[in-house]
Amino acid sequence: MVVAVRQKCTPEEVLAVLHDLPNPRQDAEGEAEGAFNPLKIDVFVQTLLNLGSKSFSHSFAAIGKFHYVFKTLAESEEAQICILRNLFSLWQNHQQMICVLIDKMLKLQIIECSAVANWIFSREMQTEFTKLYIWEVLHLTIRKMNKHVARLQRELAAAREKVRRHDSDSESEDDRKRRREEHDEKDKPSEEVVERMEEKLEAAQADQKNLFLIIFQRFIMILSEHLVRCDTDNKDYNTFWYKWTIGRLQQVFLTHHEQVQKYSSTLETLLFTQDLDSHIMDVFHQFTSLRS
Repeated sequence: MVVAVRQKCTPEEVLAVLHDLPNPRQDAEGEAEGAFNPLKIDVFVQTLLNLGSKSFSHSFAAIGKFHYVFKTLAESEEAQICILRNLFSLWQNHQQMICVLIDKMLKLQIIECSAVANWIFSREMQTEFTKLYIWEVLHLTIRKMNKHVARLQRELAAAREKVRRHDSDSESEDDRKRRREEHDEKDKPSEEVVERMEEKLEAAQADQKNLFLIIFQRFIMILSEHLVRCDTDNKDYNTFWYKWTIGRLQQVFLTHHEQVQKYSSTLETLLFTQDLDSHIMDVFHQFTSLRS
């Protein structure tokens, strides 16, 4: 792989080099053909990012050139989390590089926001959980999703406004004539175009809701485990880790309150139910009381 990349091979040639690597998941778990191969991801990601480790620009160029290989290997969320594990394995002593590369992979849609959230809360990242860069990654992931939804909302609103102006009865003949002479992008969008934009927005909003559900569910799980364990062992729950984690939960609510508010009823129905520990419920009630 190192030789191939240094000889300026194509993405297809990289896939050919990886082709014959055995899939350890098939041997151990009897996975069906087509299941992602973690060994391919290990070899490709660590080799490529190591060769591009001279600078941010070198890493960006390597990721950009072999974008097709990343997309081919990252066909599922589990595969995307495997990419993140390898990125962390290589760059765990350079936190800024981790943040920058994850941001780049999100922009290029190599990994999805939900994969980043699940990776952050995974057991193998427990040692990193109270480090600031992890929360920088989480919030840049949420912001990326929020900006995507906001952009689709603006585009749909602009398209609907064009349709409304075009169909307005009060519009004069001179206005209609002038508009017909404008550039194509100013023309009335077709119904099919508007429908596709609506579908894109609905899909993005579903992804946004799913991202918040994942994040809050993970918070609930780790906090509940901590509280139950402390109760069982008859220990004080109010540790540094607990204060940090509760504070981070509050931060997610407050920093992204406009987006979270849209899904508050769903959160209340699915996650923040009455059987939750009162310490966790208090955080949710504090948030909802701000809008009441």
